[in-house]
Amino acid sequence: MHASCRLAPVGQIICWRTARLGLRLRPPNMSLVPPMRKLPMLVVLLVATVAAYAAAPDVSPLGYWRTAGGNGIIEIARCAPDGTLCGKLVWFRIAPDDPNPQGLDLKNPNPAERSRSLCGTAFMYGFKPAASDQWDDGVVYDPESGNTYRAKMTLRPDGNLDLHGYIGISLFGRSEIWTRFTPPVPSCPGH
Repeated sequence: MHASCRLAPVGQIICWRTARLGLRLRPPNMSLVPPMRKLPMLVVLLVATVAAYAAAPDVSPLGYWRTAGGNGIIEIARCAPDGTLCGKLVWFRIAPDDPNPQGLDLKNPNPAERSRSLCGTAFMYGFKPAASDQWDDGVVYDPESGNTYRAKMTLRPDGNLDLHGYIGISLFGRSEIWTRFTPPVPSCPGH
């Protein structure tokens, strides 16, 4: 122990003088602070902790996501007890000059499904947890082309979702960044 320090009766080390500055320092004795003065400090710490937790990005992809172009909203949910995730189209924008004003699945390779509405269509499925922020082995159906691709999803540190679709190996593919959508979801056009 330093020469200017001593052991207090309650087991604290008290340093009375600093070597260089020659100042007399006494540590605060918190046992002398009335309990009611400690309460506001405790409340401030609790509120700051709760606020920091609430501001942290959600670490789950469950919920609603706006697509990269802002033309669709996707709902991602669990579709199996093992944590497998699926997604369905819950809203999409139809341009006034769109050749498909009813929003039908016209490009579907199965002719029997071309008359179904895209609204509510499950178009992504099979995403299995690979890490705390990644889901692999998924499949995505692209209603604009009628093609199906393998895919994986990653939650980015900024809270956005990176959906990467590919054929064969993931090196050759395309990513879209989706943003979480929290306002009420509008109704699908024509519904």
